[in-house]
This record gives sequence, C-alpha cells and structure tokens, in this order.
Amino acid sequence: MGSCVSKGKGDDDSIHNVEFSGGNVHLVTTKEIWDDKLAEAGRDGKIVVANFSATWCGPCKIVAPFYIELSEKHPNIMFLLVDVDELSDFSSSWDIKATPTFFFLKNGQQIGKLVGANKPELQKKITSIIDSVPASPQRS
Repeated sequence: MGSCVSKGKGDDDSIHNVEFSGGNVHLVTTKEIWDDKLAEAGRDGKIVVANFSATWCGPCKIVAPFYIELSEKHPNIMFLLVDVDELSDFSSSWDIKATPTFFFLKNGQQIGKLVGANKPELQKKITSIIDSVPASPQRS
C-alpha cells in the first residue's frame, strides 16, 4: 500500500485535521520520552509498536485512525507515535526510508517491521505477535 518517501513541494501544511495520537497512543517528542516508554514497556512485559509517521504524509493520515483503534483494542501493547520531522536525527538512526514505518519491539529489540499504510498487514502482524508471545503474569 501507500508510503511517503519525501515531502513534496506542493504539500499543504495547513491541513492538520487528522488526529495522529489518541486512544492509547503515546506521542514521543524526545529521545528521553522514547527511553522512558521502552523502559516502562520492559517492566510491564509489553510489546511496543512504534509508528514513525509524518503529518504531511497522506498514507500516514489514512492509517492513523486505525492505529488509534488498534491501541484501544490491545491495551496490553504499548503504541508509540514518532513524528519523523520532529525527531529527524532519532528517526534517521532507525533508518526510516518511508512513512509510515512500524517497528515491533520486545525488550527494546526489534522483532518485526512493516513499511507502508497496509491496514490488513498491520492487523496481521499485531495478531501474530500477540499469538507468539506468552501471556505475562498479572501483577497485583
């Protein structure tokens, strides 16, 4: 499906009517927030899905509501959103070639990756990761 490679000259930055974060999606605006969220996920035994996205990217706008919906359906997974323009150096360290790019992490280690706004494939990856990870014991 669709993915954006770079920002075109004709793109209109004034169109920001799409919510990119909401539900249980955590917006990552600094490297420190990223580190804190990964540490929190590690402590809680949660898988992390990190969406590297851009506000000007059409396919990112299309998949954003679905990503939020998934975050509400799967509270046992931590959903993160990284704006590649806000955190360009950090995004470069992840070798982002197109947006959206989704990384699946367990204990800070990459266990999967999906490039593009392919909703069925995103759902399939999340389901297969849930199925492959043993349920962690509930803490009281």
